[in-house]
Amino acid sequence: MSRPGARDLIATVLDPGSWLSWDEPPADRAEPGSAYAADLAAARARTGYDESVVTGEGLLDGRRVAVVACEFSFLAGSIGVAAAERLVRAVERATAEHLPLLAAPASGGTRMQEGALAFTQMVKITAAVGAHRAAGLPYVVYLRHPTTGGVFASWGSLGHVTAAEPGALIGFLGPRVFEALYGHSFPRGVQVSENLFAHGLVDAVVSAEDAREIAIRALSVLCAPRRGLERGPEPEESADDVPAWEAVSRSRRDDRPGVRSLLKLGATGVTPLHGTGTGEDDPGLLLALARFGAAPAVVLGQDRRRQRAGNALGPAGLRVARRGMRLASELGLPLVTVIDTAGAALSRAAEEGGLAAEIARCLADLVMLDAPTVCLLLGEGAGGAALALLPADRVVCAQHAWLSPLPPEGASAILYRTVDFASEIAAAQGVRAADLRRDGIVDRVVPERPDAAYEPEEFCARVARTLEYEIIGLLDRDPAERLAARFARYRSLGS
Repeated sequence: MSRPGARDLIATVLDPGSWLSWDEPPADRAEPGSAYAADLAAARARTGYDESVVTGEGLLDGRRVAVVACEFSFLAGSIGVAAAERLVRAVERATAEHLPLLAAPASGGTRMQEGALAFTQMVKITAAVGAHRAAGLPYVVYLRHPTTGGVFASWGSLGHVTAAEPGALIGFLGPRVFEALYGHSFPRGVQVSENLFAHGLVDAVVSAEDAREIAIRALSVLCAPRRGLERGPEPEESADDVPAWEAVSRSRRDDRPGVRSLLKLGATGVTPLHGTGTGEDDPGLLLALARFGAAPAVVLGQDRRRQRAGNALGPAGLRVARRGMRLASELGLPLVTVIDTAGAALSRAAEEGGLAAEIARCLADLVMLDAPTVCLLLGEGAGGAALALLPADRVVCAQHAWLSPLPPEGASAILYRTVDFASEIAAAQGVRAADLRRDGIVDRVVPERPDAAYEPEEFCARVARTLEYEIIGLLDRDPAERLAARFARYRSLGS
């Protein structure tokens, strides 16, 4: 398979003619006349590169970005002191100039000819990337074939958004080293980008051409303005009540639009993210970047259809949600949570995986989050899985959505040892949108005319306008005042 080198990749991803190198001649550490000096000279003559990394800036769909990229043909893309210094200076410049940073590693790791000193360069590269992220600036990574060793275990694994080249070898210990150390081959199919995607370690597996489009979409959200956004007219609200059991029944319709319909019909710049980044994924929890009108957001939503298809929301899904919360906090992006679940997984695996603890951690992280937060009750809202995504600055509810400690059938079974009283229980528990608004749990009810299933496009557009309105209102508030109001809101529930 033909794979682009660093310069070809840069030419593919950036706008034509926009590349400007930041590189200065490297300060070699090789002793004159040494075998290492000869290796460096040969690599320069063969490849046309002066080191294993190139750095600079360019335009991505007209947006100024910084880029750091490895060239594997130069001593296997290995990182020594000179390459690390070049990388760090570029990252620091990107931070100082408030530029989003795109990284494209392709490396065997540490340059063995420079030993321990080269090995410890990964610390200073990681520190520079950490400072860039701490400044609230986006860091987008494209892992290329191959990326292994210290590069993968440092700046290759720190992206806010991470994509990988198809079929790329990506892993901690290179297979040749593994075989030499242990006397047998590393299992096939493990250290490949597609397997990393399957385990929630990368967000996408795409070609260089598609990586450009992903980066454009992601940065349209990550770099979107947060101030001075025009807030439209206050959204219309629903004044019509329906019986509680009717609302529950309507929320369970197979054709009712869910979170994926909302993003498809009501949002732009949608960039799906995948998994926890730590080896887990849960199809029942969707994580994405998106814009509702002018308002950017990290979106984490329960996917009711996938939960019904045998993917009940488990602890891994809540860890995916917490990844989204951290992303919103670090980048100062508004967070939108979408509740639509019949309840969390009830299984041995869920219990042993820490389901209850993850619900508690989601609650704690969300209620303490320093980013603006909006919760959307979109449909079913049963149990702790729903509660975990609830405590936001503003809570919006679809007219036929509901919230309950258990599905009404479960509550009936507890109280009466039969599910036959589910409708009466639903009415008594105050689970409807109108009841939730009366009790101060919900701030705004979005109309369904007469049911979201009958008007999916209009309904999703209505919800999107409401989310935009609420997000812009929160962005205009003082952060400390907003957080204090959130604490006061939940402290006063039931008072």
